[in-house]
Amino acid sequence: MKLFPSIGLQVPEILLPIQSIDYRKWSVVACDQYTSQPDYWENVENIIGNAPSTYHMILPEAYLDSVREEHHASQVYPMMQNYLSQGIFQQFEGFILVKRVCNGNTRLGLIAALDLEKYNYQHDSQSLIRATEGTIIERLPARIAIREKAELEIPHILVLIDDPDLAVIAPLVNQTCDDKPLYDFDLMQGGGHVTGYLINPEFNQQIVTALEDLQNPFIQTEKYELAAKTPPMLYAMGDGNHSLATAKAIWEKNKRDLPGEHPSRFALVEIVNLHDPAIEFEAIHRLVKHRSVDLLERCKFYFKGNISISPTGSYSEILSQVDFNQGRQQKFGLFFDKKYFCISIEHPTHTLTVGSVQLWLDNDLSRNHIDGIDYIHGADTIHELGMQLNHAGIYLPPMPKNALFKSVIKDGPLPRKTFSMGEAHQKRFYLECRRIKQ
Repeated sequence: MKLFPSIGLQVPEILLPIQSIDYRKWSVVACDQYTSQPDYWENVENIIGNAPSTYHMILPEAYLDSVREEHHASQVYPMMQNYLSQGIFQQFEGFILVKRVCNGNTRLGLIAALDLEKYNYQHDSQSLIRATEGTIIERLPARIAIREKAELEIPHILVLIDDPDLAVIAPLVNQTCDDKPLYDFDLMQGGGHVTGYLINPEFNQQIVTALEDLQNPFIQTEKYELAAKTPPMLYAMGDGNHSLATAKAIWEKNKRDLPGEHPSRFALVEIVNLHDPAIEFEAIHRLVKHRSVDLLERCKFYFKGNISISPTGSYSEILSQVDFNQGRQQKFGLFFDKKYFCISIEHPTHTLTVGSVQLWLDNDLSRNHIDGIDYIHGADTIHELGMQLNHAGIYLPPMPKNALFKSVIKDGPLPRKTFSMGEAHQKRFYLECRRIKQ
């Protein structure tokens, strides 16, 4: 495989199902979605039936710590081996241009392999590929257990580049190998439509040159107002950081015993442009589970009078106040038991609202005032779940996407689960595969 080490990019060998396979049943949403909605995954099973599907090769996180976890995890390796032995795959070498249409918007992406030697998710990382949010180490073991023995990787990773001139991906629309796509189908359960085209290899150098320009240290120093000789960052994690961290952990563990360009050194991802008009940053809200205390009083106690609390008459009023906040104070919504409050932090110590709220919740979790926190995509979903008995919902504002690269380069990863690129049904679906064993 062709490797471009200066930008940590490899031209991948990709496996896709043969055309007789039902792609709509084959492709399912990322495992870390709908974690508090097992009904969604039950619907996935009903849609798939006995058809080949990536569902059988991943472990939905909705199943973790449930009776379903062990049973579902046990089928992952046998199913990978069955699919490989049954000859349901066809292999392609090259980059793939992806068009994802959802909610009336079209997002462009580039399927490629990234070099894990160029990735470090630690807080003080200065690597070419960096985490944008804090990595939750506790979430890695279950993923490592799945990937460590896996024959295949089936990624849902989205990696961002900061390309305001649209020089890397957008020009590829007219540079595919032919007019016939590799795949072209509707995704299940409202996921929209996805089309993939194999890129003509004669345009690979064009892609590489455009990426090299983006990672030029002199350009980045001026662009982000950095100190001289600050190491450049070319790729920022959008979605799937824990999957990439899992791949990194396994590579670091095994690389001394493997050849330098072993397949497990690389990870298949979809690269997307931060400035693609279809990319919108959505807030990730907090669901407080099994609270045994008065959460409003806990909030007052933690922030020690540095907040103002305004009861509101409805959920829509919370959304209006939080989403259109123009003041210096930070605002978020808190609701439970059919009660709604808009809370303003007057003199925040963290630069982001989500950071201030997460510090409070982590404190209360460590002191056993609350039993758990879940991270929820979608305003309607957090409202529904937050109103359940002994639960509470926290509605947070979105982060401006143009601040992402500069913030990560200067200050390191953002607080975990700060932003999401769209709601759950807009996330990347598993589709392409790649061998990671030799």
